[in-house]
Amino acid sequence: MAAVLSVSGSPSATSRTARLLRHLDDRLRLQGHDVTALDVRALPADALLAADFRHPAIAHAAARFERADGIVIGTPVYKAAYSGLLKALLDVLPQYALTGKTVLPLATGGSTAHVLAIDYALRPVLSSMGAGHIVPGWFTLDKDITIAEDGTPVIAPATAEALAQVTDRFSAAVGGRTAPLAPTG
Repeated sequence: MAAVLSVSGSPSATSRTARLLRHLDDRLRLQGHDVTALDVRALPADALLAADFRHPAIAHAAARFERADGIVIGTPVYKAAYSGLLKALLDVLPQYALTGKTVLPLATGGSTAHVLAIDYALRPVLSSMGAGHIVPGWFTLDKDITIAEDGTPVIAPATAEALAQVTDRFSAAVGGRTAPLAPTG
């Protein structure tokens, strides 16, 4: 199946965004994809801020984008846009790093006032980087993601269903299973 890179643009180690992505990664693995995670916060800040595309960690991240057939990009929404950390990564990648890639944009935030951040802030950047196909993404309210005692995310049922649908569309677009699995949450 397809190689999928799952990118978390959250600066927080306890991020709902990252936990949501890891949850969706499991679904994609069940559909036969080879999924690897990239937490942008783990990259060296000095290399990101200096746009040092020659730094080994940045070069390795760029190579991971190049090898992927599909890319899931998740970000918290800050001030009606995707995170500055994600922007720093996108800025240091080659201009057409997403050429021919299928991309699933996801965002989390505290208010429905930011629901259009994917379409107005993130989608144009992904498109300008050559994304071959940007499937419809999903904005998830922070309140719809709680964390169980064991650290796993618990997703509100309606949100879990919507996320299952967008994940299944992405999976089909990158050559995965076409019969959807039951929602997870």
